[in-house]
Amino acid sequence: MKQLEIMFKNLFLNFLLLINPNKKSNANPVFNQNNKILFIRLNRIGDALVTTPLIHLVKEKLGCKVYILADIKNHFIFQNNPSIDEVLVFKKGLKGFFAINKFIKGKNIDTIIDLHDDVSTSVSFLIALSKVRYKFGLKRSNHSLFTNTIERSDAKINHVIVRLLKLAELFNIPVEMDSVSVRYYPSEEINNKALEQLQRMNPENKFLVGINISAGSKARFWGINKFKLLLNELSVYDVKPILFCTAEDLPLALQIGNENIIYPFTKGFDIFAAAVMKLDFLITPDTSIVQIASINKIPLFGIYVKYKTDDMLWTPFNTDFECVITEEPTLVNVTFEEVKNKFIPFLEKRLNAKRNSIL
Repeated sequence: MKQLEIMFKNLFLNFLLLINPNKKSNANPVFNQNNKILFIRLNRIGDALVTTPLIHLVKEKLGCKVYILADIKNHFIFQNNPSIDEVLVFKKGLKGFFAINKFIKGKNIDTIIDLHDDVSTSVSFLIALSKVRYKFGLKRSNHSLFTNTIERSDAKINHVIVRLLKLAELFNIPVEMDSVSVRYYPSEEINNKALEQLQRMNPENKFLVGINISAGSKARFWGINKFKLLLNELSVYDVKPILFCTAEDLPLALQIGNENIIYPFTKGFDIFAAAVMKLDFLITPDTSIVQIASINKIPLFGIYVKYKTDDMLWTPFNTDFECVITEEPTLVNVTFEEVKNKFIPFLEKRLNAKRNSIL
């Protein structure tokens, strides 16, 4: 059934490409504060987070109206973001497509930006149906749907954020990579709550080491005994370890450590992320929390699966980082010793840097 669905989507996409060729613009248009731009990024939390540097840059440089069409699974990433004027949640089906088109007409949107690194059939359909002056995207197999495209950078050697920032060239906006950062804005209430919880767990104000065991996939769970060994290794340092997990993984966390070191589970990504943003150090498998940690430049040790792909890892951007990588489909065979040999020197480097900054 899944293969049939994929085949139908591919056929439909080819049909769209055939009947909806857009006239290409020979030069990039000039934008200002009067423009109204709709960015589109569906799918998961991490997918949304890596788009925020470009969105911030466009808003900062142009001062135009910025709208986001997001997914039910990631729309909250864009809430409270001062660079965004309104967030819409995409609803599947014809009703959803017509609702978006009505919004585009009602707001007089003049430009749509496809923020997907790969081709999305749903977004291609939306782009094809939309009657706007400019349609921007990376140059991919559906390029004929767009008025303006930019070459997609090689995914083998370019971070996904760098690839997306190529779209800034279509706005004639220069990019200073050293100042690029992911953006996410938990509310003041959530920030205060996260801070209170961490202070209760760490009354001595020790160096906070977060250990995230969850990654949305059992393939990226490192293992109960290996996390126990990690906690034991940390016990010789003057640090406070805190376990982070999702609700589904709470039983695993309770087998790894006691309740005193498990971050109190509260439903919602925001309270989870707000606490991570206050850590001194983080160890985690590859997940969206990697990008959250990069916001405050929190040193991060990652445990990555790189299975059957040559694409560059989604590492924390502009952040001190070390990792262990397996090319197997799971983390099962990543040993504790393999992690320890890289993790301990990296941790000690950060502890020494923290100690020297206090002296």
